Amino acid sequence: MDNRQRLLDCALELFSLRGYDAVGVREVVEAAGVTKPTLYHYFDSKRGLLEALLQREAGRLLAEIVPCAVYQGDLVLTLENILRAYFSFVQTHTECYRMQLGMYFSAPESEGNQAIRPYAAIQHQLLEEVFIQAAENHGNLRGRHARYAAAYLGVVNAVIGLYLNEELQLTDELVYQTVHQFMHGIFS
Repeated sequence: MDNRQRLLDCALELFSLRGYDAVGVREVVEAAGVTKPTLYHYFDSKRGLLEALLQREAGRLLAEIVPCAVYQGDLVLTLENILRAYFSFVQTHTECYRMQLGMYFSAPESEGNQAIRPYAAIQHQLLEEVFIQAAENHGNLRGRHARYAAAYLGVVNAVIGLYLNEELQLTDELVYQTVHQFMHGIFS
């Protein structure tokens, strides 16, 4: 493994465990077994390291989600497929998702939050598009796509948060239950 890759992998592990703001450059380079000038050669700064890491990991996440976010006339099936894609990603890239959630829910002025926002916006836009397309078949969705996308992404992240805290397992039954509750509410 080359130094650049090792730095990215060590940063991912450390940022996932303790949060971006709590980890210093010295800790990353020591974990990677390189020097600070090596980190600065590849990334210019700690923020540059984070940007490269997010770009790599967001590409992996989007590669799983985008094909599932194609609406083909069945909203429940589409939402189930999207949730399965998230579950699949989280199970193979647990550290990445933990890191992303930590940054997303950190203070808006923090570097981590500012860095993750564009990637969160892409996910939100994908979901909005699903609801916009579904509105063609379900008129009651029309004009509410932004709220529905935010609500669904919130449900996805809440369920994944419970998984990351070892409070539940990601199963097909959970996919069904989560989408069913989202679609029909708590009285279903």
